[in-house]
Formats: sequence, C-alpha cells, structure tokens
Amino acid sequence: MTERKPPGVSFESFVDKQIREAAERGEFRSLPGFGKPLPDDTAPYDELWWIKGKMHREGASVLPPALALRKEAEDAEAAVAGAVSESQVRRILGEVNTKIAEALLRPPPGPPLNLKPFDVEATVERWRAARS
Repeated sequence: MTERKPPGVSFESFVDKQIREAAERGEFRSLPGFGKPLPDDTAPYDELWWIKGKMHREGASVLPPALALRKEAEDAEAAVAGAVSESQVRRILGEVNTKIAEALLRPPPGPPLNLKPFDVEATVERWRAARS
C-alpha cells in the first residue's frame, strides 16, 4: 500500500478498496491463523496474557514444588495402569517414592504436600489383579 490517496476520494473508501483488492489477490491467505476461529473474548482481561500464551506454546509449567510432586504422583498412578511388566511398575513407584520421601524429610515451599509414599506391594497386587 504505497499509493497515495487520490484527492476527492474519502479516506474510508480508499482504504476499503485497498483491502478488497489485496483480498482478491490472496495476500491474506498466507497470514498465520488464516481460517482459524478467533480466540474467546468473553474472558476478563489478563495483563499477563502474552506470558501465559508463550508458556502454553512452549509447554512450560510453573507449579509450586509440592503441587508438581502431587501431579507427578498422579502421573505415576496412570503410568502404573499402563505398565506392561511388574518390574516397570516397581521402577515407576520406586522413582516417585524416592521423591516423596525426600519431600517429606524437607518439605518444599508452597501448599502442604498431602502425600505419602505408595505401598509398592499393594499396588503391584492391584496391578496383577487388573491384568488377569
């Protein structure tokens, strides 16, 4: 859009014409997000919207250590359900139990942990029962 507005033409109609001609040439088709719905605008304004968007795109998460460990314990339970061998179940539970034990000795900052180590033998028995 390097043309100048001709005299006697309203600014609005000049801009509308430029946009229409660019659309006809297909110049908007290569823009990112073309053909995708607009994001929801009913949410209240958040000053940190761009930081949260960047973290979401990068897959980053910032949880307090206690909540991150709770999430890891939940993920371990799901991993146990999908495990293919007893040794894999024991390895998964051993890793998370080590982290839980360390956190119980030296509680992390943030909300209370509210976790206790998994009973490996009981969990293995439940895993065996679910597989048969």
